[in-house]
Amino acid sequence: MILGPTLQATALQLEQEFDQIPVARKELLLQLSRYISNKKAAGQPIDLVFICTHNSRRSHMAQLWAQAAATSFAVEKVTTYSGGTEATAFYHAAVKAMQKAGFEVSKLTEDQNPMYAVTYADAIAPVKVWSKKYDDAANPTAGFGAIMTCSDADGNCPFVEGAEKRIAITYQDPKASDGTPQQEEVYFTRALQIGREMLFVFSKV
Repeated sequence: MILGPTLQATALQLEQEFDQIPVARKELLLQLSRYISNKKAAGQPIDLVFICTHNSRRSHMAQLWAQAAATSFAVEKVTTYSGGTEATAFYHAAVKAMQKAGFEVSKLTEDQNPMYAVTYADAIAPVKVWSKKYDDAANPTAGFGAIMTCSDADGNCPFVEGAEKRIAITYQDPKASDGTPQQEEVYFTRALQIGREMLFVFSKV
């Protein structure tokens, strides 16, 4: 399946940069690849829930990139989700970074925690994303992989009910750049790092 044109170009570039991922980091990412591969071999649905503290930045980026990567590498039955230990909102700088990477993001509601429709491939229905707790009714309750994208959530959430596999793939929080001249660059760099790594994960399935 071909992704949207801008996103496809970004993904192809990131796939040429797998050598930028440190060896130790690849070993961590391969834990997720193996989990996905085992589910695929068993013919089971592959549900992945990406969790960070506020479900505002890294977990959304990882959710969307993982869904796009599954599509790009034709790994079927994959549905990605995200959640936090608390709900806030999908942060505007993170939304902008994903748009720059090639995701088409449109706002569906105008409240303090907006819902967004995110398109990554023309022939696939948009993904609806908003900030929520990881145990929100919109997320699976059993048989899923929990991917902890921040060390705070990993430390403060030692048990994720219903998860059959838990993997800590943490990222530095771009929030530290909020309000600085570097904000846009930092968020885009993080979006590309997460994209590179999720594409690597699915390339090994």
